[in-house]
Amino acid sequence: MSEEHPLHSNEPSGLDIGQTLWQSCIDQLAQELPEQQFNTWIKPLSAQVSEDLSKVTIFVANRFKLDWVRAQYSGRIATLLEKFYGQPVLLELAITPREAVVRSAMVQRPVETIPLEEAPQLGEERNPGSLKHRLNSMLTFESLVEGTANRMARAAAMHVATMPGHLYNPLFIYGGVGLGKTHLMHAVGNRLLLDKPGSKVLYIHAEQFVSDVVKAYQRKTFDEFKERYHSLDLLLIDDVQFFANKDRTQEEFFNAFEALLAKKSHIVMTSDTYPKGLADIHERLVSRFDSGLTVAIEPPELEMRVAILINKAHAEGSEIPEEVAFFVAKNVRSNVRELEGALRKILAYSRFNQKEISIQLAREALRDLLSIQNRQISVENIQKTVADYYKIKVADMYSKKRPASIARPRQIAMYLAKELTQKSLPEIGELFGGRDHTTVLHAVRKIGGERQQLTELNQQLHVLEQTLKG
Repeated sequence: MSEEHPLHSNEPSGLDIGQTLWQSCIDQLAQELPEQQFNTWIKPLSAQVSEDLSKVTIFVANRFKLDWVRAQYSGRIATLLEKFYGQPVLLELAITPREAVVRSAMVQRPVETIPLEEAPQLGEERNPGSLKHRLNSMLTFESLVEGTANRMARAAAMHVATMPGHLYNPLFIYGGVGLGKTHLMHAVGNRLLLDKPGSKVLYIHAEQFVSDVVKAYQRKTFDEFKERYHSLDLLLIDDVQFFANKDRTQEEFFNAFEALLAKKSHIVMTSDTYPKGLADIHERLVSRFDSGLTVAIEPPELEMRVAILINKAHAEGSEIPEEVAFFVAKNVRSNVRELEGALRKILAYSRFNQKEISIQLAREALRDLLSIQNRQISVENIQKTVADYYKIKVADMYSKKRPASIARPRQIAMYLAKELTQKSLPEIGELFGGRDHTTVLHAVRKIGGERQQLTELNQQLHVLEQTLKG
């Protein structure tokens, strides 16, 4: 490694550099891991870096989590530490000491071993009678950036939080990955607990519900299972599409659903598609999902993406110039998670190179992402993908034919070209058979407006966008 690398600078202290090393590792893992995994296993970790940077000790809350982090993440963490430092770093895992001050001598102290099958579930105490809500206190209505993409869903969620058990029960929120569905659910739970601290609230991912059903079935503890889920005041359950093809799970969720509605408890669910678009879910369950209010969260518009970047940077103790935020927002369009990942890359790149954040620095930090986008998404690629999807010829995209079976897909392709590329309206028109830019503008406004109203069109656009983004 060259002497100019910031980790080998003579100016910062070893402790400062160590924290930078660890923070960069955390930033990278935040980009690589699903949000729920990162928040559950990585975010709570703390680290102690030796003065000479040769050893990093990671502190974990208990033995169960230590074993899990070691098995699932220690290899990747060690690789990242070596990548950022430039040479191998010894990685150790230890139980967090009870004392407020972490001392390296504590690493060797005996720890209680908890058998895996007896380990408490995340968010629960050892006392089986207690029930924790599993909410992330950072995810509130105040920390959610509002825009046209999420305004209706946010308003409905706020109503549920302030008047649970009344209108919009159940509340079903759907949309693509990383658009803020989980954030809204946590916001509902946090607001209800703020107003009514004694409420029984549980946030859970659908996969955990499946796991709980399996355990109850194996251990014949369905009475405890029902007592746990049927006694809630608010159940927040993420990604219900994971119930597909799991008959026993669907049966138990239907029973819990009915029991909660009967006692005027509230249910909020999320999915990647609208209820009737769910595959391999029993019809009677789908009809329950659709019996309250179903709302979509769309990919954020440009101004909303800019606001998210500025707010997120501020929350991380940094500032991002507005022109840089606009540059990033124009190039990262799909979802909030990708926006946050891009921001973390820029902040880490700025920190390691000790340079101020600028558009040029953002280009360098995001060069891989930008090259992938430029390679994959072109107007020609959009035309081919849309033509294949609607079973028309690519030539129909720039022909003068005007039957609805052709004109409609052509308008959708124009809309996607404006949303997913940097082409101007006249440039897009030229690629669609030399059409005037006003024709393109009409198509963009028409499809954009109908997307808000027509669930089927919205779902088709989600599929096309995900296909184009690879």
